[in-house]
Amino acid sequence: MLYVDFGMHIQLSEHFTFGILLKFTFPSILMMIFTSIYTVVDGIFVSNFVGKTSFAAVNLVMPILMLCAAFGFMIGSGGSALVAKFLGEGKKEKANETFSLLIYFSIIIGILLATLAFVFMDKIVALLKADRQLARDAVFYARIVVICGPIYILQNLFQSFLIVAERPKMGLALTIAAGLKNMILDAVFVGILRWGLMGAALATCIAQLIGGIIPLVYFIISKKSTIRLGKFV
Repeated sequence: MLYVDFGMHIQLSEHFTFGILLKFTFPSILMMIFTSIYTVVDGIFVSNFVGKTSFAAVNLVMPILMLCAAFGFMIGSGGSALVAKFLGEGKKEKANETFSLLIYFSIIIGILLATLAFVFMDKIVALLKADRQLARDAVFYARIVVICGPIYILQNLFQSFLIVAERPKMGLALTIAAGLKNMILDAVFVGILRWGLMGAALATCIAQLIGGIIPLVYFIISKKSTIRLGKFV
């Protein structure tokens, strides 16, 4: 019988059996599930409390907003493999420098994407041939959410690097916390206060701060982390 103790700490350097591999990847599996669930929460509250036009507006611009997530997953997946390679070779300083470079690069990319999206969102939505009210709602919602684009990139980026730092359970806890906060704030802002699309967008932005800022602070101040944020060459 396979027994997996999910409370035990696992290091990447140890020998992996099937049970240990399952235990180490289980938080990451749950993390992806929760990420998928809470990305649709805005749509649920908007459709029930704001209206079908606003719900259509959220769905219209969602592929545009997910571009930020794509950059985070892309840099995180490839970058974490590179950093883990340097750690395995005993090049911890090189690993930290590469990790730091990728974080700073991601922040710059996030700011550029957010700026371009905010300025040209009306033109982007116009290309999608939406009618006047739908386009107005889509631009309004998207411009609020893209302001937090750099944070959203970091949130998805850190999901990969927390695994390299041997803290997958921390990544899971932050993802669950962000999801629950998004749901609660949606209920308050949209369901109770009736702030409409603005409330849904604000709930999303505030929730993303948990997954983006807390790991950033952790990698700066933690002395026990396998990788740390600092200077780069």
